[in-house]
Amino acid sequence: MARHALQVPPNCDLTLGMVCVDKTQAGRSVWAMTADERFENPAGIMQGGFLTAFVDSSMGAAAVTFAAGRRVFVANAELKISFMAPIETGTEMTCTAAVVSGGKRVAFVEASVTDAEGRLLARASSTYIYRERK
Repeated sequence: MARHALQVPPNCDLTLGMVCVDKTQAGRSVWAMTADERFENPAGIMQGGFLTAFVDSSMGAAAVTFAAGRRVFVANAELKISFMAPIETGTEMTCTAAVVSGGKRVAFVEASVTDAEGRLLARASSTYIYRERK
């Protein structure tokens, strides 16, 4: 009988309250998160760094699933994010991330964050470097 290790989410994902909705397709992941008041900036909207962490975790998961059959870690080499709309506390967000190109050493990933009505809140892109796990 095969034994599978229980995968515990990283602390960042737990802190943000983000949950994986789907990662059944290699190179793609979908995550959900609610904008929490703990993440507000002085203007009363979600601070961009927290949204960036949400897309980084989502895109990193997509990069890992792209490496199907390999045991890898990914390291973010660069990340660009564009904020399209302010995000108020309580907003239910979905981040859809997908690898647009990749190989053995790198993956180029893009992501979109939308609200429950489908309004685009942010777009991001990133390059991830693969590192083999031991």
